[in-house]
Amino acid sequence: MARPGGHRARTRAAAVMLLAGSLLLSGCGLLSGPRPLSEDAPLVMEVTSPAVTRGILPAKFTCYATSAVQTPPVAWSGAPAHTRSYVLILDDADAPITPWVYWLVFNIGAATTYIQANNLPPGARVARNSTGKPAGYDPPCPSGAPHRYRITVYALNDVLGNLTPPTDPNLLQTWTAIAPHVLARGTMNVTACPAPAQAIKFPGCKTAGADPRR
Repeated sequence: MARPGGHRARTRAAAVMLLAGSLLLSGCGLLSGPRPLSEDAPLVMEVTSPAVTRGILPAKFTCYATSAVQTPPVAWSGAPAHTRSYVLILDDADAPITPWVYWLVFNIGAATTYIQANNLPPGARVARNSTGKPAGYDPPCPSGAPHRYRITVYALNDVLGNLTPPTDPNLLQTWTAIAPHVLARGTMNVTACPAPAQAIKFPGCKTAGADPRR
């Protein structure tokens, strides 16, 4: 199965396919089910990123980074007063397996409203992404044309604590633990550009300076 957005990866391992099937069949309400969590949770929060200009996610946060890939900085506001923790997700709503999760950070403290680039606040944890690989950031990697992704922050009424494994929590288990505790959400859409030779064909990528050769 090709990686979403025209990505470079080839056929997924059997374990990943099994995970994908589990996500589609799960009744947790976050990845599947009659009502996605995005419809259940009030859209009252504002999510922004100081690194995003004109909606373009810079190349250093994608697979086309010219040096080590970084995780993007994200800020948010407008959460309910009784929020106890936050969850941050970067995903692709248009992927064949929806959503394809590139990054899932949870147990972000209630006093935190900003995550710096390539840095996590104390106590925050990262779950496995949709590749099924160990916990971490799977950088967007569109091919041929720009592709849109979502950065969503959920406010929770609890801290996940012992609801997930102490190390390397898997995606499905983490989603299932998150779903019942969501109070509110906020989403921003970002566009990642393809490889430099292709990016220069698209005005949005050129004007945002997404081509690292400029």
